[in-house]
Amino acid sequence: MSDDQKAETMEKRIEEGEEKSEVVYHGWKAMPYVIGNETFEKLGTIGTSSNLLVYLTTVYHIKSASAATILNLFMGTTNLAPLFGAFLSDTYFGRYATIGVACVASLLGMLILTLTAAISKLHPPACKSKFEQCHGPTPPQLAFLFASFILLVIGAGGIRPCNLPFGADQFDPRTDSGRRGINSFFNWYYFTFTVAMMISSTLIIYVQSNISWTIGLGIPAILMLFACILFLAGSRVYAKVKPEGSPFTSVAQVLVAAFNKRKVKVSGEEHLFDPPHLSGLVSKIPHTDQFRILDKAAIATSKDEIRPDGEASNPWRLCTLQQVEEVKCIVRVIPIWSCGVIYSIPVFQHGNYVVYQALQTDRHLGKSGFEIPAGSFVVFNMLALTIWIPIYDQLIVPWLRKITKHEGGLTLLQRMGAGMLISILATIVATFVEQKRRNLALNHKTIGFTSYGGAISSMSSLWLVPQLALFGFSEAFNIIGQIEFCYKQFPENMRSVASAIVLSSLSISNYVCGMMVTIVHRVTGKDGKKNWLNQDLNEARLDLFYITLAVIGSLNFFYFLACAKWYRFKGAMDGKDSEVVKENKEREISLV
Repeated sequence: MSDDQKAETMEKRIEEGEEKSEVVYHGWKAMPYVIGNETFEKLGTIGTSSNLLVYLTTVYHIKSASAATILNLFMGTTNLAPLFGAFLSDTYFGRYATIGVACVASLLGMLILTLTAAISKLHPPACKSKFEQCHGPTPPQLAFLFASFILLVIGAGGIRPCNLPFGADQFDPRTDSGRRGINSFFNWYYFTFTVAMMISSTLIIYVQSNISWTIGLGIPAILMLFACILFLAGSRVYAKVKPEGSPFTSVAQVLVAAFNKRKVKVSGEEHLFDPPHLSGLVSKIPHTDQFRILDKAAIATSKDEIRPDGEASNPWRLCTLQQVEEVKCIVRVIPIWSCGVIYSIPVFQHGNYVVYQALQTDRHLGKSGFEIPAGSFVVFNMLALTIWIPIYDQLIVPWLRKITKHEGGLTLLQRMGAGMLISILATIVATFVEQKRRNLALNHKTIGFTSYGGAISSMSSLWLVPQLALFGFSEAFNIIGQIEFCYKQFPENMRSVASAIVLSSLSISNYVCGMMVTIVHRVTGKDGKKNWLNQDLNEARLDLFYITLAVIGSLNFFYFLACAKWYRFKGAMDGKDSEVVKENKEREISLV
């Protein structure tokens, strides 16, 4: 086939693809339904999950270590499920159908969880005395509780990887107004997320802790019902992008082809299969010399056949160089991603145990009778994050830009590293605060007892605010940096998977946290000793546990520095972009 015939064939393929992918974009007309659905959905899901630790310990009478393990497993699975949900959405069902089914699953999960509080036979009886052994849950009661968790996991698996891309799908990315709309949508999304977090962590948790668990869990269920109704109401105006095939298939093809050709020698770039790049979405990635073993997937041997249209007859044996470089992008991200897994361990452990610290401190505001719910202290973390982001963007970034000459003030890796350092500082602060709280509880007059018999320290719970604020600053640097890093470093056709990848790191962190709690509980509680994570913190040594977390964070920071120095950023074909990449690479390396 001549070059002209090949070019004509490629043009026809492009035209056919455009006809098949034609979508009607309604832009802002769809936003009341999309943003309304997401707002109510976030209020429902966050309102349900924010106070689960307290619910498990006070209503189900599950020991604190066991409750923390259950919650870590639940949150870990919730964060891992989006990977499976993203695969199903991109490969088979599309985002619209996936979100619809997931919303219904979340609603059913919330209804069942509400019933566990409303029906007395579905939870253990209340404790008769603070000093009497409470009855734990029966197997049927746990089964009903876990059934609600399973449905909530299914809901999260479909909603989390799809809601952001689905909102962006409503705007035409080929027009200026569409691109501006996408940027505005992201701003609205994070705004509604923060508002939902604030409301859930204050009003809803207050209702759950001080009025009624039935009402407090019923409100999120009603809000989730509103989310389902709004989502379905906008069905006629949504732009529904059809599935384009899973990017995981392309990754698998490269790995299989490279394995099958593992004995073939790479003699030079001229022998690699590199047909003309036709995609208007995915940018052409230049060939790199890292992970040369993967290049074998693109070596054209005598056994490989190429069709007249320029594609390989068997994509599981011969892949394009572009496919190989896309896989390299993912492989290069893995070490940085693993740093994020370890970073989240101290953050999550503190998030769990600061609730117990709050329960054994004076939570009254001044001389008023108002008592801050223990589960609401996370609001200080979110307040710090919410206040810091505009200050950082509007004031600090311009000042840093003058010094570093970098558009973002700090590079992505520098932001992530700064977040790690702040996390270490926050853990050290938490250690000293816990030592002060415990000392006052053991050596001075206490002000009462918790439901599980632990003496309440006279120390004001507001002493917990500095460590919470520091963790908020840390997340503003590191977590947001992780999301942006994965979004920019993944190939464009895998960006819908990027958020699921970040969530998967959080899920692994939750699993590790659960395992870590179990190990510490058993090791430090040998020979009849009170373990570090005893339910009554006055008999525990939470300060030593925090010191351990600070050491883990410090070791992870040095590991991150090594990964940052090794990392090579995704490049572009034209010279100008390549220079930008080189410049950014040099600045990222300057971190170390």
